[in-house]
Amino acid sequence: MTRLAIVLACCLGLTLPGTPSSASSERPNVLFIALDDLNDWVGVLGGHPQAKTPNLDRLAARGTLFTNAHCQAPLCNPSRTSLLTGLRPSTTGIYGLAPWFRTVEDLADVVTLPQHFREHGYTALSTGKVYHGGYPPGPDRPREFDSYGPPSGVGARPDEKLIGPTPGGNNPLMDWGTFPHRDEDKGDYQVASWAVEQLHSLPDDRPFFLAAGFFLPHVPCYSSPRWFDLHPDDTLILPRVFHGDRLDTPEFSWYLHWYLPEPRLSWLESSGTWRSLVRSYLACTSFVDAQVGRVLDALESSGHLDDTIVVLWSDHGYHLGEKEISGKNTLWEPSTRVPLIFAGPGIPAGQACDRPVELLDLFPTLIDLCRLPDRPGLPLEGHSLAPLIADPTADRPWPAITTHNQGNHGIRTDRWRYIRYADGSEELYDLEVDPEEWTNLALDPSFEPVLAEHRRWLPEVDVPPAPDSRHRVLTFDGKTAVWEGKPIDPAEAMR
Repeated sequence: MTRLAIVLACCLGLTLPGTPSSASSERPNVLFIALDDLNDWVGVLGGHPQAKTPNLDRLAARGTLFTNAHCQAPLCNPSRTSLLTGLRPSTTGIYGLAPWFRTVEDLADVVTLPQHFREHGYTALSTGKVYHGGYPPGPDRPREFDSYGPPSGVGARPDEKLIGPTPGGNNPLMDWGTFPHRDEDKGDYQVASWAVEQLHSLPDDRPFFLAAGFFLPHVPCYSSPRWFDLHPDDTLILPRVFHGDRLDTPEFSWYLHWYLPEPRLSWLESSGTWRSLVRSYLACTSFVDAQVGRVLDALESSGHLDDTIVVLWSDHGYHLGEKEISGKNTLWEPSTRVPLIFAGPGIPAGQACDRPVELLDLFPTLIDLCRLPDRPGLPLEGHSLAPLIADPTADRPWPAITTHNQGNHGIRTDRWRYIRYADGSEELYDLEVDPEEWTNLALDPSFEPVLAEHRRWLPEVDVPPAPDSRHRVLTFDGKTAVWEGKPIDPAEAMR
C-alpha cells in the first residue's frame, strides 16, 4: 500500500489488507440509498426551514454529512450514468434521457460500481430506481446485479390530474397534491419493504452491496394526507425569489431548459399552484424519509449496523420557484446541490464537511472504504472522499463540476459558482454574500481574475452527444442552438 493509503486507513480505523483474518478485517457491506430529485430541503442541510426529515438527520448524526455536494448532471440518466460508471457526462456524451450507456461502443464493457463489487466477492442486489428507468435493459441485468426487487414507480394515482392541464404538453407527470390512498400502495413503500426483507435474510458468507432507489420527491408529487398534514398551508413558507432574476443571465441560460413540461414560476403563480407544489414536495420528502427510516431500522435489527457502510445520495436537485422556474436542468445551486451522507464502521459520527465534492467521488470512495482494488480499464474521474472523512477540514484542490449538454458547465468552489455556456456567455456568483445567486458578477470587469481562475477547471474532454441521444438534448454549432432536433427561435421562449 502507498504511504497515503496507510495513513488514511489508520485515520479511518480501517484494517489493512494482509492482516490476520478476523471479523474486523472482513470487508464491510454496502447499503447504497438513492433518492430522486431531492435538493437541499433536508433538515440537516437547512435548505427549507420546514423540511421534516428525521431519518436522514439521524443518519447524518451517526456519520459524515457533505454539506456542499453536487451532481455531475442535473438530469436523471446522465447523473446516474456518471456516478455508476465513474465518468463525467462530458467524457461519455450521455446528456439526455437516452441512450442507455451500454449501447455506446466505448462504454459497452465499462465496469460499473455494482459490477466492481460483484467481481470482488459481493452479492449485489437492486430495487427501485438506481439506474435511470429503474432496471437495466433485460440482457444487461445479469451483469449489473445478482437479483432485483420491485421496480420504482409512483404507485397509487388519482383518477384525474389534481392540478389540471399544464403548459408544455400537459405531461401526466406534472401533477401534485393529496388524495385518499394508503402508503402501502406507493412504489417507494414496496421498495423499502423488499430492502427490509433482504437485510433480514441475506446469508453471512458473503458481503452484500444492496442498492435501494426511491422515486420521490420526483413528480408527480402525490402524498397521502398523513404527510400532507405535516406541512399546513396556513404556515407554509415559500422559497425566496426575485422577480426579474433572469435579466442579468445570458439568453443561453434559457436554452438548457427550453421547452419542458415543468412549469415556470409565472404559471405557478397565475394558476395558484405554487403553494401546493411546495407543500407537496415537502410532504413527499417526509414520506420518502420515512421509507429510508424503515430500511435503516432493518439494518440495525439485522445485526449489520456495525459492518455496513451506508451511503445516501440524490441524483440532482430541483427548483421550486428559484430562478423563476420549477424542475431541474440548470447549472444553478438549486439544481446541482444534493444530500450526501456516509456512515458506518470507521466513519466518524456527527461531523460535517463543507468542501465542494461531487457524486463522481462515490465510486473511488467506496473502493477505499471497502478496501477494493482500483477499477480496471478506464480510470475513474472522481476523487476519493476518504481524506475528507478522516479530516473534514483537509485541503481539496478540485471543485465540483456539473455539466448539462456539451459545452455547458458549472464550476462550484468553496465561495464561487461559475457557469460557462456553449456560446461562451458566463455567470459568476459570490455565494458568501449572494446565496440565492441573484447578482451575476461576470458582467463586472473587476472580477476577471476570479473568472480566469475558474475557467481553468472547464473539462478538457467535452464530447458531443452519444449516438441516439434524445430527450432534453441541446446542441450548438457555434451559430445555432438546437433543442431536441429543432433550431431554437428566441422569440418562442416560455418565460
